[in-house]
Amino acid sequence: MHEASALLWEERELLDVLLFKLEVEQMLLASGNSRWLNRSTQEVDAVQNRLGRVGLARAVELDGVAAEWQAPPECGLRELAEHAPEGPWAEILNAHAAGLAQIVTEVEAIRSSNEQLIRGALRATQETLADSTASPSTYNARGITDNGRGAARLIDKEM
Repeated sequence: MHEASALLWEERELLDVLLFKLEVEQMLLASGNSRWLNRSTQEVDAVQNRLGRVGLARAVELDGVAAEWQAPPECGLRELAEHAPEGPWAEILNAHAAGLAQIVTEVEAIRSSNEQLIRGALRATQETLADSTASPSTYNARGITDNGRGAARLIDKEM
């Protein structure tokens, strides 16, 4: 159980790092500064990959503990806590379950917010591109429409 608890702590720490990386990504998205967005996304992916490996190791360890404590295989932390022997393990498992639930809720909320920001930026980019391909009529110096030839366009190259 000691190894499983250490993996649970590592998983919580990685989720905290993921939350931080997602908040950085959100700040970049909200500011419209796309220079570092690719790097930020790579860092989020790297943390998620580490989380996957730690999560797998934790699941293996907890299955061993479940077998030792005669709990169902692949049971959740709270259910495993119900099968814990006398001592601090039930309280520790319940604390891990609560901590993980809280941070996962925060990660899901910020990820959803980031997705909305990305959709908004994509929509704005599509609208800008659609406007730039349209040929609206404008008047030239002689008062005649020139069908968009030479019309000024403002495009944010950073997007």
